[in-house]
Amino acid sequence: MTEKVQIPRQESLMGPEIQNPFVHRFEFTVWDYIRIAFMSVTIAPIRIMLAFSILALDWLAAKVGFIGRTEEDALTPMTGWRRAMKIPLYFLGRLQFFLFGFHWVRTKGTQASVDEAPILVVAPHTSFFDPIIGFMTGLPGSLNRIENSKWPIFGTLVNFLQPVYVSRKDPNSRLNTIKEIKRRCQPNSGWPQIVIFPEGTCTNRTCLISFKGGAFYPGVPVQPIAMRYLTKPDTFTWTWDGPGAFSLLWLTMCNFDNKLELEFLPVYKPSQAEIDDPKLFANNVRAVIANALNLPVTDHTYEDCRLMEHARAKGLPLVAGIVEFQKILNKLGLKLETLQEQLDRFAEIAQSEGYVTIDDLAKYLNVSVSPALEEMFALYDRDGTNKIDFREYVIGCSLVAETANGEETLELAFRMFGGDKGYITSEDLTRILGSSFEMKKEECETLFKLVDKDESGQITFDGFREYAKKKPEYAQLFMTYQKQAAPQQTNGGHSIGNGNGMSKKSE
Repeated sequence: MTEKVQIPRQESLMGPEIQNPFVHRFEFTVWDYIRIAFMSVTIAPIRIMLAFSILALDWLAAKVGFIGRTEEDALTPMTGWRRAMKIPLYFLGRLQFFLFGFHWVRTKGTQASVDEAPILVVAPHTSFFDPIIGFMTGLPGSLNRIENSKWPIFGTLVNFLQPVYVSRKDPNSRLNTIKEIKRRCQPNSGWPQIVIFPEGTCTNRTCLISFKGGAFYPGVPVQPIAMRYLTKPDTFTWTWDGPGAFSLLWLTMCNFDNKLELEFLPVYKPSQAEIDDPKLFANNVRAVIANALNLPVTDHTYEDCRLMEHARAKGLPLVAGIVEFQKILNKLGLKLETLQEQLDRFAEIAQSEGYVTIDDLAKYLNVSVSPALEEMFALYDRDGTNKIDFREYVIGCSLVAETANGEETLELAFRMFGGDKGYITSEDLTRILGSSFEMKKEECETLFKLVDKDESGQITFDGFREYAKKKPEYAQLFMTYQKQAAPQQTNGGHSIGNGNGMSKKSE
């Protein structure tokens, strides 16, 4: 490859400090394996049986609380004997977590009252053990996925505690969720505090990802809570790329003691600017928790996880789909649907374990590796590793290929390939590609057939444009060649062709 071209980079699009917060791997010592083996045949099975026995009692208490409750009752705060049913639920739930090995939860700071802070904001969101926060804060309300209400036994418990449900499939869910949170946060509403994990998905606790806006749209004071799992090795973290739920549950049961710390930070009262801008409010509260935990922040979101799943479906490694979605949305305006389409195209190109090499790109474009292709590849290869990941590809498509792929550029390219007569023949394409990109005749003919879909022996401008739009890298490749060819033309070299597809001397 020729000497790498130095391209100025936008600092705002630099990669995050933590590349993948959605992966988790075990790191066990010999002693850990001995402990797990011992606990697996002694204490852990007993813990499991007792914990699920307690769960049955939880379910029974919740069913009693449902007696006589109407749909209208579900829309108002619990009172009287029904509210008193939360007391046995609280003690049973705490006993259940005791059997899970959480014998003592250390707390720092003091929990604010509902009048001081209607919303408790907890981070990081790490595990299916995180609901222990509810038993440490008096069973407040919560933000919960609608899918959880359908689970056997567990769904009954969730429904009884009157959460605010959210659906990721319902386009109106976000607006309805915000309205319901605002309603419950009204002064003297009678509703308990709402505990919210604003990250919206589990991470590996190496950073805090973007906070969703649900907790911050009401514009009321919130109390940040920093959550720390202290036991090593980490058998709690449940991520998209890592051990399954049953493995984590069993291994956690095999710990002698599971240490957890909750730090109640001072109540955060939003300024008028933060009330007007919930994103600013969310970012500032995230910074407070990140500072307490001494963690960096990134712009990853739940949408990165959806892209990871899309990558898996396309046969790519899960990590290939991670782009730090919120930053891409803010800086480039690209929505999830667009990124999924680009991931489909990236999967067509990538033949090197989730990355694109220059040979992969050449094969995809049906061209040879040339100085022009090398320079264009360098525009995408932002970190200089000689391979392009999906994040670099997305940024390159937006800042490089799509920018170049305008109508004027396509018309110029069409004329360059001999299109002044209204069409391009196979001979025109072979002559130009052979001289400019050093492509073999067989390669040129293959490319011609791909563009000439109706097999007419001619490429019209409409057909040329349609193919170029599907592969926007062609326009940038053409512009790169034009730039490289310009000095040669100025010094008496040959241009790549005039309107009739014939070369001429520059004046």
